[in-house]
Amino acid sequence: MDKINLMDLSFEETEKFIESMGEKRFRAKQIFQWIYRGVESFDEMTNISADLRERLSQNSFTGYLRIASKLVSKIDGTIKYLFELEDGNAVESVLMKYKYGYSICISTQVGCKMGCTFCASAPLGFKRNLTAGEILGQIITVQRDSGEKISNVVLMGIGEPLDNYDNVMKFLKLANDERGLGIGARHFSLSTSGIVPRIYALMKENFPLTLSISLHSTNDTDRSAIMPVNRKYSIDKLIEACKIYTKETGRRITFEYAMISGVNDSAEKAKELGRLIKGMLCHVNLIPVNNVEGTGFIRSGRKTIEKFIEVLSSYGVEATVRRELGSDISAACGQLRRSAVESGKGSGD
Repeated sequence: MDKINLMDLSFEETEKFIESMGEKRFRAKQIFQWIYRGVESFDEMTNISADLRERLSQNSFTGYLRIASKLVSKIDGTIKYLFELEDGNAVESVLMKYKYGYSICISTQVGCKMGCTFCASAPLGFKRNLTAGEILGQIITVQRDSGEKISNVVLMGIGEPLDNYDNVMKFLKLANDERGLGIGARHFSLSTSGIVPRIYALMKENFPLTLSISLHSTNDTDRSAIMPVNRKYSIDKLIEACKIYTKETGRRITFEYAMISGVNDSAEKAKELGRLIKGMLCHVNLIPVNNVEGTGFIRSGRKTIEKFIEVLSSYGVEATVRRELGSDISAACGQLRRSAVESGKGSGD
């Protein structure tokens, strides 16, 4: 029988699991606390008996992730992790330091189905969803390894979060639980390529995270060419869902827009974007596209980006340029895993 990942369990599920082993319920609290401290093995749980530790090791594991590779930026201290999962697959996380504290960008799937042409993950295809515990394990492992308390979480690494909806929602509730990490709901940001039905489902969850939409284009022809998901959920349907989301939740949406030279960065494209989202409770995050081998895309120049912002401002749309971190370690999602897979490691095959 497969072993249970204890990070997959809520506090109440941990209680039931411990009781099923014939133990008193209070043991669950002790074990839950150890798990969230980031223990790597049961031997570190010094306040429970050796017998219980042995029985736990026979049918469960702590969920602590093995760090296969770690890169530290000499420019800004950003740390990029490659984790090896129990089945040999690999995912990435990135720890970033800001004035307000530490933020982590985490993965939600092994690979991705969306096939966005500018993404380093796309050529590797999709392997499987991550469990709630595997998503949570990225935060807990990084906190222990770095010695830093993480205050903000961005679901913007490998994978489409809303394509792994149930596990992502369970993860959010686990990470938000005050008995565990206790990260406030407003300190989570979830980025989606635009799976419209799941945006409506998220709206009903009453979990006040920040929703980010990977838009990157202003018409269906162009967006479908770089983001196949648009062939199923058109821009009109996506924008309609976003308007309803902001109205029902009162939460501002962030539109992510990768600036690709000669593709979507002209003043005319800025006008189209301005007309598309004018009057919405939103913000635009401009992202100079990453130079990923094989895509042929080149990032827009500084003057082009400045002109784009100026045009959006004329429509009353606020836009900023994402701060680039870890440029010397290729901190963009998917690049480290791609290198590992191409060298024969972390493929899961």
